[in-house]
Amino acid sequence: MSENQEKTKKVAVVTGATGGMGLEIIRDLVEDHTVFALGRNEEKLQELAEIPGVISIQSDILADVLERGGVEKLSQLGHVDTLIHAAAVARNYSVESSSVEQWRAHLELNVIVPAELTRQLLPALRAAKGQIIFINSGAGTGAHPGNTIYTASKHALRGLADSLRKEEAGVGVRVSTISPGPTDTEMLRGLMQAQGIEYRRELYIEPKEIASAIRYVIDAGSSTQITNVDVRPRIELGDIK
Repeated sequence: MSENQEKTKKVAVVTGATGGMGLEIIRDLVEDHTVFALGRNEEKLQELAEIPGVISIQSDILADVLERGGVEKLSQLGHVDTLIHAAAVARNYSVESSSVEQWRAHLELNVIVPAELTRQLLPALRAAKGQIIFINSGAGTGAHPGNTIYTASKHALRGLADSLRKEEAGVGVRVSTISPGPTDTEMLRGLMQAQGIEYRRELYIEPKEIASAIRYVIDAGSSTQITNVDVRPRIELGDIK
């Protein structure tokens, strides 16, 4: 790649890069972006850093975004073409079994961090007429008893995305939600194990399919935006005999 091409290459920022979907998302994005990959797992960050075009950043994103005023390596970015919020926490709590601390943990990481990081990067996103993508969940609509805190946080995230889309429409920033169903990740494995449910990997969506959905959103023509993409397994879990 020439020096001029490098200067004009698109820039992507991905949170939750060391989670179950992160690697596949970044592998796809790096084809036409320089990717700033934020995560906590050092081993996976080192794996990501070996991919040409990936800048891995170890980050306690809660502290960096909510207490320190942002991620230092992102503060000087003049433009951000794609911002993907994939960091999340999910635990099985009903209203009865929950605590204030558990509510705060879910709402801070799943809602407040993406809102605040977006605010911090808005000048760079506006400069690029960029794309913001929130990774939501099938839990973002409907009721999921026994998983109430996570469900409520994902409902809030959908409200954030839909309102932000209207706020930013006049300056050319596009806002989309990707809503995966059960996807083969460590997060889902933990939820299943906590409920005593056998984890059958073959029943769940492969993470690369989420990356494909993101690519579909990014590549939409300039006259439109894809507001939400529901990604479901070929057979819904409740329909398996």
